[in-house]
Amino acid sequence: IRSQLGEQAWALVEQGGRSAQALMAEDRLNLENLALLTAQRPTLTRLVREGDPQALDDYLQSLREGAGLDLILICDVSARQVIQVGKPISPDACHGSGLSRFYKETGGASQSGPDLWLLAAQVISGVENGEYVVAGIRLDDLYAGQLSARTGVELILLYDGAHVSSSFASSDASWVGSLPGEGQKGVFTFQNSPYFASRSPVESSGQELVSALSIHNIIAAQQALTRTLVAGILLVVLVSSLLAAFLANRINRPLARLRNSASALQGGDLTTPIAPRTRLEQIAQVSYALEDARVALNHSLTALRQETQWNDHLLNSILEGILALDRQGRITFFSQGAERITGYRQEQVIGKPVDAILHACGEESFSQRIQNLGGKPAVINVLIAGQQTALAVTAAELIRSEFGRPGTVLVCRDVSQEEAMHRLLGDFLANITHEFRTPLTALAASIELLIDQIPSLSTDELSELLDSLHLGILGLQTLVDNLLEGASIEAGRFRVSARPAQIEEMVHEAARTMQPLFEKYNQRLVVSLKPDLPDVQADPRRTGQVLINLLSNAIKWSPAGSEIELSASKCEEGVQVSVGDRGPGVTQAQKAEVFNRFVHLRSGSQRAEYGAGIGLSVVKAIIEAQGGSVGVSDRPGGGSVFWFTVPGAAPEALLEGQSA
Repeated sequence: IRSQLGEQAWALVEQGGRSAQALMAEDRLNLENLALLTAQRPTLTRLVREGDPQALDDYLQSLREGAGLDLILICDVSARQVIQVGKPISPDACHGSGLSRFYKETGGASQSGPDLWLLAAQVISGVENGEYVVAGIRLDDLYAGQLSARTGVELILLYDGAHVSSSFASSDASWVGSLPGEGQKGVFTFQNSPYFASRSPVESSGQELVSALSIHNIIAAQQALTRTLVAGILLVVLVSSLLAAFLANRINRPLARLRNSASALQGGDLTTPIAPRTRLEQIAQVSYALEDARVALNHSLTALRQETQWNDHLLNSILEGILALDRQGRITFFSQGAERITGYRQEQVIGKPVDAILHACGEESFSQRIQNLGGKPAVINVLIAGQQTALAVTAAELIRSEFGRPGTVLVCRDVSQEEAMHRLLGDFLANITHEFRTPLTALAASIELLIDQIPSLSTDELSELLDSLHLGILGLQTLVDNLLEGASIEAGRFRVSARPAQIEEMVHEAARTMQPLFEKYNQRLVVSLKPDLPDVQADPRRTGQVLINLLSNAIKWSPAGSEIELSASKCEEGVQVSVGDRGPGVTQAQKAEVFNRFVHLRSGSQRAEYGAGIGLSVVKAIIEAQGGSVGVSDRPGGGSVFWFTVPGAAPEALLEGQSA
């Protein structure tokens, strides 16, 4: 049917093309006759002789409208236009020979191509100057539409391969390029609708005619036919399937129930009894045998499940991670302890290589490292989620058994914190040894010099030695105080005894205490206290320790000859105290951890390379215990500003202090 529809459509296209050519030939003959009749009219002869343009124009206009022409021209013997009525045309239309002809005018009214005219010329009878009349029909979209209505197909007129007019009446002629070639037929698309088209020449005039027929309805009919056939086939298949299923169910219902029971047993359902429900003796016997097997399996599986649950409970109770690997290094078991250590779920890692989960730091992979353990525990640094983690790993070969699953079992424990504490403890001991050794060495040298040379020393030399002893004792005292405070904080016995006090006294006392150090390192301390500072609720001794720690840090970090500023001003909490240095500053990343214990910042200053790493942590603990806050910011011009706040004293606390 689809083939027949296509053949009929092509036949209609070709028949429409032939009909259109015949109609155009008829129009050409009619045009010649109309030109002849017009040229032989006596009134026209008289008006041409009289030379009255207005009367001639009115007469030709009425003749054109009555004959249904688009154009009437009067030309003289020199092919010059005398008068023109109807649609505009170039004066060149007077040139040409023959009874009838096609005339192409470029730059005409058409937007998609040249204007094409069908013209017929006849000499006006009875005139001596040889004037002749030219009658014309413009082959525009209107003409193509009239031909299309008479032939039943869409028509496209071409001249020298260029689009002239069409019954589509579209100003966009970009689709013309998809038309079939000269003398050929094919398929083209216009406005998303497919068309059958046949292209043929019109006589030998350079004009071509394309007849086209929309196949949208044909395609729709084919699709409807296809849907009908498919629906019919599906209906037949459905009815046949239902009938077959009904008959098979009638025949195989007992076997199906038995098969479902066996499938349930295979899937682990040991609680549903298997009932025969059939009159076939052989199937009933098989059902009884399956029921006995179900009961026995249920008892055995219950005991095995309890034993397995107990083993799983034991494994999950172990904090260490347990992993089992096959011979290829793939993970076959992953305990809850391993999940806690690595952050991976068991279903995420089973079957994957252990090196894809635990990335060993260094050249050797994790699997290579565990092969070299030889049953001894070792610490392996691995990357887990982008972070380095230290794992204490013990590996053992699985004993071959009837299960046939040899491999390796690993016991892992996260010792990152222990390793970090070991490193911190090592750094702490190294730094604290240096911190004690340096002032003790200086003290011993000064005392030895006093013992040996005191009679010969001048007053200035004695003063210098005593200053050195004082500085050494001051440094040791500060270090011991920080160590004691750090120990009390760690043990949870840290307390402050806050009372109303004046911040000015604590600032001046700390400045006097640290003045020898400023002089030793050629640094200058500038104290800036705002007037009318309120009394604060603080522990004077511990707050003085805070000031000494901050000033000591400023001295260590600032270069020689620099200026260190100690200032105090009012704030919302009470009083804010700031210590500004001219050191290298604190980066944004370091600001988050600078007040933690055992933190050492790197710089070019040799004095700042060593330290216990607890001074700023003690500062933070003391200030927060008093209800204040601490922080660090950048100092304009370079350096850092370490600041802390102290809450103001309550009025009732001031009264109690005055009465005391």
